[in-house]
Amino acid sequence: MLSTPPALIAVVGPVEPPLLAAWVRHYRSLGVERFLIAYHFPEHVAVQQQREIQAAGRELGIVPMGTSLGPWHEHTNTLLRDALRYQAGSGWHLLADTDEFQQYPVPLHEVIAQAEDSGRRVVGGLMLDRIASSGRLTDWRPNGELDTAYPIGGHLTHRLLHGDPRKIVLARHDVTVSSGNHRAPGLRPDADRICAVHHFKWRLGVLDDLRRRVQHFSTGTWQEQTSAVRDEASRLLSHVEQHGGVINTSDQRFAFRRVSLGRLPYNWAHEARGIFTTWRPHVGHQPGFETMKAPTHNSSRKD
Repeated sequence: MLSTPPALIAVVGPVEPPLLAAWVRHYRSLGVERFLIAYHFPEHVAVQQQREIQAAGRELGIVPMGTSLGPWHEHTNTLLRDALRYQAGSGWHLLADTDEFQQYPVPLHEVIAQAEDSGRRVVGGLMLDRIASSGRLTDWRPNGELDTAYPIGGHLTHRLLHGDPRKIVLARHDVTVSSGNHRAPGLRPDADRICAVHHFKWRLGVLDDLRRRVQHFSTGTWQEQTSAVRDEASRLLSHVEQHGGVINTSDQRFAFRRVSLGRLPYNWAHEARGIFTTWRPHVGHQPGFETMKAPTHNSSRKD
C-alpha cells in the first residue's frame, strides 16, 4: 500500500515567476499533489512584482492560504510555516523554500515508507549549493534548464558562511521543526538516507537581498533571534568583494563539481553522512542556536 503523498509547505517571497514554475513542476514530478503556500512580501517589493508572482501561482493552479506584508523578521517564516502546517492537517509535510529542489535516491513514496517502517518521524536533507560555472551570480533564462544555468554544486553554506546545511525535508504533522527547517528538536534523521537539497539561491539579485538583510537586521528594522543570518550574509558579501564580484569556484574547501537534478552526486550517501553527523555551529557564531525552540502549533492556531 502506497503512502499518502506529503503536503508541501512553503512561504513564498519575491521569487522570479519562472523559478516558481520550475519549483512546482519539480515537486509535482516527485508526486506532490497538495501545495500549501503563503506569500510574504516585505516593504521593498513593488506592488506590480507582487501581482506577477501571485498571477504565476494562479496559472500553476495553486491557491495561496494568504498573503502577508511587512518586515521580514527572522520569526516571520516560522510563524507562517507553522500556520500552514496546522492547515495541512495530519500526515507527512514536505518543507521546502522556493530555491530548494530536493533530490531523493528512491521515489518519494518509498522514502516515506522507509521512514515509517523504521519508526522515524523525520527525514533529513543536506544543502548542495548550485552556482554558475563562472562563479558569477547570473540571471536565469526561463527557457533554459536550471542544470544548464547553474551546473556545479558544492558546500558553500557551511564551509564559507558557517551556516547550518542540514535540513528537515519531511516531518510528521506533530513534529516541531526549528527556524529555517534545520532541526527537529529531540529527533534525528537517518544519517544513511540524507537527500540532496539543491540550493539555487546564488542568482542575480541575491547580493542586494543580502545587503538589505544586513542593514535591516543591524538597525533593528527587521528583528533577529541571533546574529547568525546577518553574519552569514556578511561573509558571502565579503567573499564576493574579495574575488572581483564572483564566488571562488577553485577553492577546494567548497568541493564544487558538476551535478544534476537528474542523478544524485557520486558517493552522495557517504559524503552527506559525513557532513550531517559532524557539522557544529561556528565558534562564537550563534551561541543559542542548538537550544532555540520554534513556535508550537498552538501558537499558529492563535494567529
